[in-house]
Amino acid sequence: MTPSKMRLDIQVLARRPINYHRCMARAVQLAIFLIAGFLAFLLRFDFGIPQRRRQQLIVALCVWVLLKIPIFHLFRLDRGWWRFFSVPDLRRLAAGNVIASTLACVILLFVVPEGFPRSLCVLDLLLCSLMTAGVRLAVRVVFESSRGQKSDTNKPTLIYGAGEAGVTLLREIRHNPALEYAVVGFVDDSSSKRAGTTIQGARIFGNGSALSSIVRDHGVEMVLIALPSATGAQMTAILQRCVEAGVAYRTVPGLAEVIESSGLASQIRDVAVEDLLGRNSVHIDDSGIRAKIQHKVVAVTGAAGSIGSELCRQIARFGPAAIVAYDCAETALFYIQREMHEQFPGVSFHAEIGDIRNSERLAEVFEQYRPSILYHAAAYKHVPMMEAHPFEAVENNVLGTWNVALAAAEHRISDFVMISSDKAVRPTNIMGATKRVAELLIKGLESRGTNFVSVRFGNVLGSNGSVIPLFKQQIAARKPLTITHPEMRRYFMTIPEAAQLVLQASTMGKDGDIFVLDMGQPVRIVDLARNLILLSGLRPDEDIKIEFTGMRPGEKLYEELAHAGDAVRPTYHDKIMIFVDNHLDDLLLGRVKLLRHCCETRDLPAMIMHLKELVPDYNPSIEILGRVVHLVAPVSKPQPQPQPFRAGATASPANSAPRMQTTGTTAWSRRIEA
Repeated sequence: MTPSKMRLDIQVLARRPINYHRCMARAVQLAIFLIAGFLAFLLRFDFGIPQRRRQQLIVALCVWVLLKIPIFHLFRLDRGWWRFFSVPDLRRLAAGNVIASTLACVILLFVVPEGFPRSLCVLDLLLCSLMTAGVRLAVRVVFESSRGQKSDTNKPTLIYGAGEAGVTLLREIRHNPALEYAVVGFVDDSSSKRAGTTIQGARIFGNGSALSSIVRDHGVEMVLIALPSATGAQMTAILQRCVEAGVAYRTVPGLAEVIESSGLASQIRDVAVEDLLGRNSVHIDDSGIRAKIQHKVVAVTGAAGSIGSELCRQIARFGPAAIVAYDCAETALFYIQREMHEQFPGVSFHAEIGDIRNSERLAEVFEQYRPSILYHAAAYKHVPMMEAHPFEAVENNVLGTWNVALAAAEHRISDFVMISSDKAVRPTNIMGATKRVAELLIKGLESRGTNFVSVRFGNVLGSNGSVIPLFKQQIAARKPLTITHPEMRRYFMTIPEAAQLVLQASTMGKDGDIFVLDMGQPVRIVDLARNLILLSGLRPDEDIKIEFTGMRPGEKLYEELAHAGDAVRPTYHDKIMIFVDNHLDDLLLGRVKLLRHCCETRDLPAMIMHLKELVPDYNPSIEILGRVVHLVAPVSKPQPQPQPFRAGATASPANSAPRMQTTGTTAWSRRIEA
């Protein structure tokens, strides 16, 4: 090494700050090694070390110190913060002491000329272990005592749940003086958590049935619900108890949310309606989705909607080359564009305004960006609105989907994933019938070079047109909550859950597959309404009334994800199944042309007839049938005949198709009711 290099290294070392914490830890440990060895001799010889044993003491101290220093360094016991001393640290400390004392004993038995008492090795091991663990524990106790002093102004708080989450929450509240909670104890419904026992000094008062008296006796102002795995029924019962006790309440999230956050206590939040549904976290194959999406251009139609915008957020996590967001809603598209640029600045995001009914605009966007994957979420979904506007429903949900699918095939997009609906099963409304026709169209486009699949699921919480925002508005205005029927039930899942499962399904789909998502158990809308009132700190039927208004046009009491007799095939993901659908109308393409013609001529009777022929289990609502009967003349207009469906065929102008003769009102009624 050259002199200049040596001087440079010395200067670097001189500028390096001294780790006073580590130096102090090593000095304390050295003192413990010496004191433990000396005390071992004092105890062995009744506090009077004979003159002939003093030379052994000096030799033993040298051996113990010279062995323990490198072994403790090897086990990393001379570093780290002692104030965070824990069980894993205790295991390493015990292992270091046992190994060091054992090796020292072996060496001393050979080195010391006169007989060396073996009991000294045992005494040194015990004393050194107790002292090294004790000093660390003392540091932690002092630190926690100094940090754990809570102000008298902090809220007396009860933790509901004395499991792992509850204990972790207690520990973090005590360590963080910024949290304005003073924990007075636990409540737990488990029979194994008996009243009167303590956990880390906090008493368990009993189960939740006594919550009102516990709150009153101990002046509790806040209940923190630490039950991340609680079912919806359990959360509802806890919420009811908190309301009856007149105490505020909040909850802590599940493990998945904690992992992505800085700690459990920092994630304390208000109880949400999702907690009351008891839906567990979705586990997805990140590596499979990343392999599908990473470095590829992904397009999303309906990207400004609830599902479409969440798909954009989820897709951005997997490193796509670009995201193309296609929607006709200018304002909503502007907001999702701004959000994506702020939240995912490294992802190229392109907001494109356009209508899926405009084939030329679709071709223009696909030609410009050349996407590899397309998620088709654009659709009209509001049932009563579509009953009132059947032509617009068909134009958007059927003809628009047909345009997007053809454009995807023509531009060689490798994967096309369509978002469908549980309302496509035995539909009783225009919206459901159009989504079922869209499913058939996608299935009928097999073997076109693009992998066409559909994903069918039910309602999503908080989506545009969902009942949840409406209920919240009514509660905020202190108006009665309006529900169509006391037995109305729906499947629900969260928007992120739906988007994640759609991405997962897109990695396993084969051409023509229809995936059905596991929606759990259907939820009564009236129960959902009562829970939302409770979440607002109000009492159902007292502070907020619930009124039943009667079923709306096209509504069903119960939704289905598949027919009772339909075959459903499982996949490797427990929440995704494949609906085995063998139905395919040979006249499909011709009927699509007829639907286009009906929309152009505003011929509602003919359009309903063609929807009924495409979806035999479609049962039109009374309102639609009334409009049909009113419009049908004694002799209706001649209609073009449908042509057999051919996967390779291309659409031709609807007005060039042959026309068919019909026989009047009686014939129309028979065709519709068939």
